[in-house]
Amino acid sequence: MALEWKVRSFEELGTEDLYDILKLRVDVFIVEQNSPYKDLDGKDQTTWHLTATDEGKLVAYARLFDVDEQREARIGRVIVSADARTGGLGQELMRRSIQWLDEKWQRPVIRITAQAHLERFYEKVGFVAVSEPFDEDGILHIAMLRK
Repeated sequence: MALEWKVRSFEELGTEDLYDILKLRVDVFIVEQNSPYKDLDGKDQTTWHLTATDEGKLVAYARLFDVDEQREARIGRVIVSADARTGGLGQELMRRSIQWLDEKWQRPVIRITAQAHLERFYEKVGFVAVSEPFDEDGILHIAMLRK
């Protein structure tokens, strides 16, 4: 798999790119996980979008943003397509997300809201749980920080 990685602002995304991102998010978060929720939350326009494509097909995505100009950045909508979930692509997606945020904003804290069953996955890239599990759109989640 020869991946092409890109980080782009909303304005830099083409219509095909945006369609592919939204389709992947719907396919996994809403259909596969059977969790109807409002994916279009008004944040995409002000965030950065990390994508990995394999021969033009979107296989991984994360949304990167600055929450607090003094303290905190965030990673959200972390997703790997169903047919690309072996071989460590999720870990590479997180490593690249963290590296980009560290280089772009140098915030002391990166926050994620993770599905609770993926806690160990995120611990492997330096996140620690800072909340008890809570329900978000019918799926248990936890708040996690990386300092």
